[in-house]
Amino acid sequence: MPKRKAKILIVDDAQINRIILCELLRNQYQILEAEDGKKALEMIKEDKSIDLVLLDIVMPNMDGYQVLEKMKEQRYLEYLPVIIISSEGDTTSMEKAYELGATDYIRRPFESYIINRRIKNTLMLYEKQKKLVHLVEQQIQKRVNNNTTLINVLGHIVEFRNGESGLHIQHIQTITKMLLLQMGKKSHEYKLSDADILLISTASSLHDIGKMFIPPSILQKPAKLTDEEYEIMKTHTTIGYKMCMNDLNLRPYSAGAKYHHEALNGKGYPEGLAGDKIPIEAQIIRVADEFDAIVSKRQYKSHIGIVDTLKILIENAHNGKNNLPATKALKKVVIDDTIYEISSAFNYVDYLKENIKRLKQIKKYHDKMISASSEKQKNLEGMKLLFIAGETVDNCVSILADYENALSEKEKIIDKLNDELKEIKKLKI
Repeated sequence: MPKRKAKILIVDDAQINRIILCELLRNQYQILEAEDGKKALEMIKEDKSIDLVLLDIVMPNMDGYQVLEKMKEQRYLEYLPVIIISSEGDTTSMEKAYELGATDYIRRPFESYIINRRIKNTLMLYEKQKKLVHLVEQQIQKRVNNNTTLINVLGHIVEFRNGESGLHIQHIQTITKMLLLQMGKKSHEYKLSDADILLISTASSLHDIGKMFIPPSILQKPAKLTDEEYEIMKTHTTIGYKMCMNDLNLRPYSAGAKYHHEALNGKGYPEGLAGDKIPIEAQIIRVADEFDAIVSKRQYKSHIGIVDTLKILIENAHNGKNNLPATKALKKVVIDDTIYEISSAFNYVDYLKENIKRLKQIKKYHDKMISASSEKQKNLEGMKLLFIAGETVDNCVSILADYENALSEKEKIIDKLNDELKEIKKLKI
């Protein structure tokens, strides 16, 4: 199988410059062209197979510097090298290009050998970098996969001792992952690799591992803890941290275990860290844990609805306890999930209505059969054609009643979800 040719995007408003570079490179590479910066960014967004960008600086509407800034914001420069090719040869222009993330800078006029060599060197360097990143991600994935069973067992032990259902682990993992993905969409600061997201969401399932060594009388106490009991409960963070650090397989997850009760305003525990000193994974796990803890029925807590839960978390974000972007992401995740739930409910309503229509037709046949004056008129064939598995002449009327009751209940749920969705959307963060 022939080796794939690298794909190069040439960005220059001057057609003659693009023609020269195309003629020089087309035998060795796949060539794409963009006559301005805006078009180049669109092509980079749509085509993830581009390997290198050759970029001019002086262009109308959006110059090369602005293209670099946008690529840096979108984090394209992490995997896509950019070589500046420009007649701007002063030191200031070169310094600015390098500061914005350019990999190399070639001045016009250039020698064909030089540009070919530097393009080849850049592509080789980035190819090695991609292979190294892929290798690291594979190792992380393998380590996580090997640890998954152990982590699930430990997590369920904690849940059992804590008097909980075991679903809390799954909820925390799912919420943490969804928060990270949503935050990545909204802020370049939180764009993480798949391996990072997997690592953090896996760490979330071990955040309470230290509770294995908290006395059950405290863990499962139905009433509010005394001050002394609360101090003992707080030690689960440092106990969990030590457990993770003492095991090479669990060590990558230690920060979540130790710092998930730290608050951005410095009023959390165990160390009273503040702001960026709290690892980001712990900040995200705190929001996910608080949300599930309040929504779910937990020890010494009464059930609170999703809207009121979000209000509490929004207040915690505004008063400096919780990560604000994570709280905003949580609101969006809840909105999306509610919309999906409403959509699924409508699909079920359609299913119920179709069956109710069919069953009413069967009932019509049934009533006609009962009122028939002779055996000859009691023809069951029309009814039988409408039956589905499990339905008979004897039970079809009761099944119709069950479907009608289910429809009524599901429509009430849809109304409730719609009202809830309106309230959630009104919440200000």
